[in-house]
Amino acid sequence: MSFNLAELAAEEKNRIELDKQAAFLVWKLKQGKAGPEELTKYISSIRSADEQTWFEQCVEKYKRVMGVM
Repeated sequence: MSFNLAELAAEEKNRIELDKQAAFLVWKLKQGKAGPEELTKYISSIRSADEQTWFEQCVEKYKRVMGVM
């Protein structure tokens, strides 16, 4: 089964993008290419409280998956 991401609502597209950014930032943490301040900076740039919560949940998910503490 395939999905056309272009057909998703803007809110769902944004959630996918936030998930991708969370994965990338946690990967950078693991590789030593960024510090925790980069996560804090990114979270503060998100305007919506719901989106901030979603991003933080995604970060925690990827920290568990990638073994980052």
